[in-house]
Amino acid sequence: MQHDIAIVGAGPVGLCLARALAMQGLKVALVERQPQEALADPAFDGREIALTHASIRLLRELGVWPHIPDGEIHPMHAARVMDRDLPQELRITPRVAPDAGGHLGSLVANHLIRRAAWLAAQETPGIDLYPSATIQAVHAGADAAWLQLRDGPRLEARLLVAADSRFSETRRALGIDADLHDFGKSMLVCRVRHELPHEHAAWEWFGLGQTLALLPLEEHLAGAVVTLPGEQARVLAALDDDAFARELEKRYGGRLGRMELVGSRHVYPLVATWARRFTGPRLALAGDAAVGMHPVTAHGFNLGLASVERLSDLAATALRQGRDLGDPFLLVRYERRHRRGSWPLFQATRAIVGLYTDERAPARWVRGAALRASAALPPFKRVLAAVLTDAGPVDPSPLQRLRSGLQQLRPG
Repeated sequence: MQHDIAIVGAGPVGLCLARALAMQGLKVALVERQPQEALADPAFDGREIALTHASIRLLRELGVWPHIPDGEIHPMHAARVMDRDLPQELRITPRVAPDAGGHLGSLVANHLIRRAAWLAAQETPGIDLYPSATIQAVHAGADAAWLQLRDGPRLEARLLVAADSRFSETRRALGIDADLHDFGKSMLVCRVRHELPHEHAAWEWFGLGQTLALLPLEEHLAGAVVTLPGEQARVLAALDDDAFARELEKRYGGRLGRMELVGSRHVYPLVATWARRFTGPRLALAGDAAVGMHPVTAHGFNLGLASVERLSDLAATALRQGRDLGDPFLLVRYERRHRRGSWPLFQATRAIVGLYTDERAPARWVRGAALRASAALPPFKRVLAAVLTDAGPVDPSPLQRLRSGLQQLRPG
């Protein structure tokens, strides 16, 4: 069967990309190994996604945002970065006060984003879904791109997009290697009710042998994230509900008062991925297949949506100029834009994780000095807040960058 674009992976990035391309009149094949029932009604998986204003803008443009219930969208008024060795903390706030409508971003449960993206895709003509699919063979070359499904049709397309996770089988099958960094730790995530208010501030707290995060939902409800060596995470996850809650109270230093588990617990291994190439002949990587982030900055899905916007722009350019969707020059442009937009954050995240999980005395001194300096520099904090609150295009012009930078340097 002939399509304009074939996408492997119907996660939130794959669904959003299919919607963005089909809205331009393109015929899209969306291939997914999960059954359709799991796509239509995804289960809670413990993950809360911190969406920037730019990501929210794109979700609105794609018609995904209206499918998320208003009561499940939780504004984030501030972010706190803490180190066990220091009384100081870095606190990031928006330039506009929360009571005037300002916030750094919004938190939405991952399964609700997936469901909303599914509903938006279902509304869109031009998307052919192939659920419960196993790919028997795949090819992407200068002449053609195609997928042969086991017990199914052969899908031909002018462009193939791999959006099938950081462990992408499609990426591997087509010979694109990736740098995978296993941090040797696991992330335990769950929801908790707690006695003391969080004031809608997100926490990132680097402690001895662990990293803690708090993702504020309702005033006394939050997503808890505990990063530990893998076996310790499994032991913690296996405690009964009461013992688990008491253990969290101790790990959070009593700062939230009494805590109570809400719902299920989930453990995920921490592995970061950086593909050596983001494109090939009639091939593009999107989402985690291109860049799989460590969750410490909660920015992975935002980068995935940035790949959606950049690939959508590639398609729009091809249609406007009458060019092939697999035009190598357009693919080179996508690679350059997405690599340039992802590399600084990817490397900064790895550096932060390395520094703040190193228990040696020199590392403790360096991170203490860095945290004190950052907390004492208002322009630095304004720049961090601006990254989160900027709702503009993912690739601003040099003039837009200059104006934004000058604005953040002004006292405010």
